[in-house]
Amino acid sequence: MSTTLRLEQITPANVDAALALRVHPHQEHNVAPVVRSLAEAYAFGETAWPRLIFDGDELVGFLMAFLDIQWNAEKDPTDRRSGLWRLNISADVQGKGYGRFAVEALREELRRRGEQRFYVTWEPGEDGPGAFYDKLGFRPTGEDSGGQVVGVLDI
Repeated sequence: MSTTLRLEQITPANVDAALALRVHPHQEHNVAPVVRSLAEAYAFGETAWPRLIFDGDELVGFLMAFLDIQWNAEKDPTDRRSGLWRLNISADVQGKGYGRFAVEALREELRRRGEQRFYVTWEPGEDGPGAFYDKLGFRPTGEDSGGQVVGVLDI
């Protein structure tokens, strides 16, 4: 992993590369493809924050955050949350620290925005990303969202 890691906005110049990004085939059931994320980002407007992860000139991943969304209006109308919605690291570069970089970069962005907590959801199971999020300090809240585990990290 180089020192030229950065997040970039999706633009007409890089959207095709973003759409071509693929995780390992055995992970496809754990995370939606980038094309779905970009459609959701369009539909959700300012509450979605999609970014590409570059190492130098190489596209290595995609992340999408959710920003200040109403979590469960019926249970607590004041519960607004921000966190990681999607994380896709290219199959051929996994295990090189890019996922950790993405989570830390988003953590800094949320801190800059004044957030106190960083939320994430993940598919449960042995081949899910739970161990990755556990290593980064996320702890399950006991909630679930669409069958996914909800985790939180204090910023």
